[in-house]
Amino acid sequence: MKTTFTTQGTCAKFIDIELDGDIVVEVRFIGGCHGNLQAVSRLIQGERIDRVIEVLRGIVCRSGTSCCDQLARALERTRLSIAS
Repeated sequence: MKTTFTTQGTCAKFIDIELDGDIVVEVRFIGGCHGNLQAVSRLIQGERIDRVIEVLRGIVCRSGTSCCDQLARALERTRLSIAS
């Protein structure tokens, strides 16, 4: 499953997410701190959605959120759509 999430309050404007069931296959941030976000994307490849949400949810950079927090929120929404 592939989806694009529009972020709010971060330098990254969009997050492209590819999942295989509940496993993260690939994540690509559009905008933001390229090097840091590449590292985050590589570190979460192959991880379960729930684990990524648990680790990244609530990390704050600015505006009460961060690119990592936005990814966690996107995965939460995606997980809900998979469950329905």
